[in-house]
Amino acid sequence: MTTVTATHPTATREEWLSQRLDLLKAEKELTRKGDELARRRQALPWVRIDKDYRFDTDEGPASLKDLFRGRSQLLVYHLMFGPDYTAPCASCSMIADGFSGFWEHLAHHDVMLVAVSRAPFEKIQAHQQKAGWTFPWASSFANDFNHDFFVGFTEAQQDDGYQYNFEEKPPLPAEMPAEPDSHAGMCGVDWRTFLKEMPGMSAFVLEEGEVYHTYSTYGRGLDILWGAYQWLDRAPLGRNEPCGPWWKRRYEYGAL
Repeated sequence: MTTVTATHPTATREEWLSQRLDLLKAEKELTRKGDELARRRQALPWVRIDKDYRFDTDEGPASLKDLFRGRSQLLVYHLMFGPDYTAPCASCSMIADGFSGFWEHLAHHDVMLVAVSRAPFEKIQAHQQKAGWTFPWASSFANDFNHDFFVGFTEAQQDDGYQYNFEEKPPLPAEMPAEPDSHAGMCGVDWRTFLKEMPGMSAFVLEEGEVYHTYSTYGRGLDILWGAYQWLDRAPLGRNEPCGPWWKRRYEYGAL
């Protein structure tokens, strides 16, 4: 018979197994639904990119087509690092910590993974070295790429309202100070400056010399890319998140 400790029910191994097998059915159904969603993503129509975006990269000035680096597919992570930030968004940094481990695997599978941020390339280079990141990271400081893919916003848009995650967002308050331990404060800016950038990912394909946009996702659509969350969702206490960020940039932690 199931009993309850001070914090959680307990059971015999047999009772646990019975409930675990019932949960397994739901997990398998979710996996099948995920497979179907992946097929629907791949079936979306493509939109040709006609604008000539120019990026700054470690290989010099580059077009969007150049970011493919000889592959036919390009995945862009819109990493929040605005021109006025003192460091990238800590949440985006936690996601990006996983990229160095697998971007080369993708590159050998005809898929190039690139991070793009609006910070000038000099700031990107300095932080890339500090964080020990090896994946390609380009600056869109001099183009409209972030704006066109709904992850970069002007003050006028913040005043009037703007679109993010396929929804209309209301105007932001004129004054939005940030506490030092908030997401914005961790980047050395107030909330309005912080929210000129937003996270997202976009996918592109190169076919017969033309670049097409195939997919974008934002907000909680990025959860699946956040490797640490996939582990926490399987931990006994789940995400166990208090108010505000519990994480830091990896190099800001003390020794374990």
